[in-house]
Amino acid sequence: MSIFDEPKVDAHCHVLDPARFPYAPDVAYRPSGQEIGPLEQYLQVMDAYGIVHALLVGPNSGYGLDNRCLLDAVARGGGRFRGVAVVRNDIGRDELVRLREAGVLGVAFNATVLGVEHYLQAGPLLRHLADLDLFVSVQVEHDQLVALRPLLEASGVRMLFDHCGRPRAGGGIAQPGFQALLALARTGRAAVKLSGYQKFSALPPPYEDAWVFVRALLDAYTPDACLWASDWPFLKSPVHLDVGPLLRQLERLVPAAADRRRILWDTPRRWLRIEG
Repeated sequence: MSIFDEPKVDAHCHVLDPARFPYAPDVAYRPSGQEIGPLEQYLQVMDAYGIVHALLVGPNSGYGLDNRCLLDAVARGGGRFRGVAVVRNDIGRDELVRLREAGVLGVAFNATVLGVEHYLQAGPLLRHLADLDLFVSVQVEHDQLVALRPLLEASGVRMLFDHCGRPRAGGGIAQPGFQALLALARTGRAAVKLSGYQKFSALPPPYEDAWVFVRALLDAYTPDACLWASDWPFLKSPVHLDVGPLLRQLERLVPAAADRRRILWDTPRRWLRIEG
């Protein structure tokens, strides 16, 4: 069976529809052109590549703390979507409950945009997430995870790491931030998205310098805690990307069909509470 025919869950993508949901006035980056991705367009991508379900991640770009576009897409998706919201660190428990009822399963911590300091006092938020069985979707780069690791470990929250932890290109697997990510596999509460290679590679596609990190993550986390993601519509990508070549890349990195099924289907369905 071709990888295009295998059922799959896309564990990281965005919906951006400024025609229906204008961008917030104070955001630092406003996606435009081919970065814009309305729900109707992504549904066509899903049908073309055998993507049955997806995790829509609220982008700091364009919308900031405004989750209306995300929630609208989840509501109109016919049960195919779950969401990760961007929220204030001091958000109340009741508001988190309302987000959960609307299909949100996690909250984004994006240290690559807001910095590590922004989250160091977010312990109460993490405790709310743990109590409500929500996860934290963590995007870090280079060695940022070293500072955040104690907070995340102590919180008891489930952790879903974006884009292989975005290690430093050329830094090797011994770099402290990546070692912290490997170590968190031992908590049993962490999983990682195999995605976003353009964000930490110094080479053009197929990003062969990123493969050493992917293989190390597969060894540490196993396919039972690794999820595949497209990162569609590829915000800030330095080159044009498409979902098809990214799937072929996963096929090369994970040649065993049984392991791919765990990464593409079994593991994300368990993490994202997808039944059936």
